[in-house]
Amino acid sequence: MMIKPNPLVMIPGPTPIARSVMEQLGRETISYNDLRFSVEFKGLIEDMKSLWRCEDGMVFIAGGSGTMAMEMGISNTASRGERVLVCSNGFFGDRYVNICERKGFDLDVIRAEWGKTVTTEEIEAHLAKRPSSVVVVTHVETSTGVEFPLREAASMIRAGHPDTLLVVDGVASVGGAEFYMDWGIDIMLTCSQKCLGAPPGLGAVWASPRAIQKRESMPTIAESYVDFVQWIPVMKDTMKYWGTPAVNMVWALREGVRLIKEEGIPERDRRHRLYAEAVRRAMGALGFKHKAPIELASPTVTVFLYPDEGIDDAAFRAAVYDEGAQIAPCQGQFLGKGFRIGHMGNITPSTIVSLIAAVERGCVRQGIKIELGSALAEAQRVLTGV
Repeated sequence: MMIKPNPLVMIPGPTPIARSVMEQLGRETISYNDLRFSVEFKGLIEDMKSLWRCEDGMVFIAGGSGTMAMEMGISNTASRGERVLVCSNGFFGDRYVNICERKGFDLDVIRAEWGKTVTTEEIEAHLAKRPSSVVVVTHVETSTGVEFPLREAASMIRAGHPDTLLVVDGVASVGGAEFYMDWGIDIMLTCSQKCLGAPPGLGAVWASPRAIQKRESMPTIAESYVDFVQWIPVMKDTMKYWGTPAVNMVWALREGVRLIKEEGIPERDRRHRLYAEAVRRAMGALGFKHKAPIELASPTVTVFLYPDEGIDDAAFRAAVYDEGAQIAPCQGQFLGKGFRIGHMGNITPSTIVSLIAAVERGCVRQGIKIELGSALAEAQRVLTGV
């Protein structure tokens, strides 16, 4: 019987975990109010503030998923009856619509065609007619592989609508794509298992001084666990208590952030974009087409569509899994029509090469006619600059 290693996890999260991050999970758990943990937790908060240029604002780190962070971001910036504009590029943009619908906002929604993005011009035109207290955008939409023009939109909102807060879902981009709070972002959010390179379990929300002031001006909100007011004392003094911190997960995230700090955010952005190009070129050599136009293609996740409607999606992904790599099904309008590859976090050229080789072998197993080695050759050309 052939011994098979665990497959590479090449989905849009969780992502492959560096050994040094995993080692932090294996540490002996200590009390959350042990001074040793408090000092390390404080160091993580300070690093996350400085790396993403939020020194005058706050970072909130709490146990929970990216969806929890999404709820935390909007619950603290808008009250029932306030006008909120959500810009949706796909499945997770629509998830934010659903969250906002439950909160009783005066809700406006701009939706893009799947595979495209809401544009800065569309947002500007909408705000000119219907000013909003908050605009919500998804930086990288993992259901379509589209990257939203964040810097351009943030600049437009800050210049033309200075009283409007900008909330950014950065779940699939924080730590993979270069952007900073001082671009004009008021709320940025993510979770531990994506580009930050840690296991699932923690949500993180950055808040500008304007966002903190907005929450302080609001009445008591219906939500308890995600209320900034409850967490502010803890984020300022990590010896204090609101909800029990996930001690070992905080250590793991701290190591993940240390790796980002060591690499540098601009360098990390360049690496992710290089790997994204390598994966897209390789898949193209096999006949798979990426859905997002190249000018909108994200650096962290790509959606590929099958060239032949006769390809059995589940069987193809199972074959690739058996050959050593796990790729993700599509969502929403693309379900069954293709697959998603996450190329984010602490991966290397060897990771990309192993992924491509597994996909090639999966194609052969499924009877998909390809030229063996063609995809690997394309990826290697990109990775080596030849």
